[in-house]
Amino acid sequence: MNVNQQELQQWTDQVSRRFFGKPYIDYVEFNPRLRTTGGRYIPSRRTIQLNPKYLRELGEEEFEGIIKHELCHYHLHIEGKGFNHRDRTFKDLLRKTGSPRFCKPLPSEKEKQHHTYKCSTCGQKYTRKKKINVSRFVCGKCKGKLKKV
Repeated sequence: MNVNQQELQQWTDQVSRRFFGKPYIDYVEFNPRLRTTGGRYIPSRRTIQLNPKYLRELGEEEFEGIIKHELCHYHLHIEGKGFNHRDRTFKDLLRKTGSPRFCKPLPSEKEKQHHTYKCSTCGQKYTRKKKINVSRFVCGKCKGKLKKV
């Protein structure tokens, strides 16, 4: 689905009115540079930034959950209440509005390459995100030689 800036602004306002009973009057934008999160709320600018990859890969329902999560931060900040993840007021509002605490991992991120190594002595397997030099590292269990699988 392709959503432009104006549609995103309207969508966020509709979600805010439906779940919080209050309008969203500030700015919301897509930020494709976000890598590890679905969205973020910037209190100093009163702006919500959303990751467009979540809309493309996980669909509207999951994306609306991310909007609700960021609106919880926003509305609590506006009211002068605790709006951080660790605050009780934030957790209560998440529960009340049915907002997710964390967003699901992106399917495209799950497919990232992993390197698997196996000890030639005891058979212990190791999975790493980064490639390792098998001539420098040994098995942590038996000190045996590692081989790339």
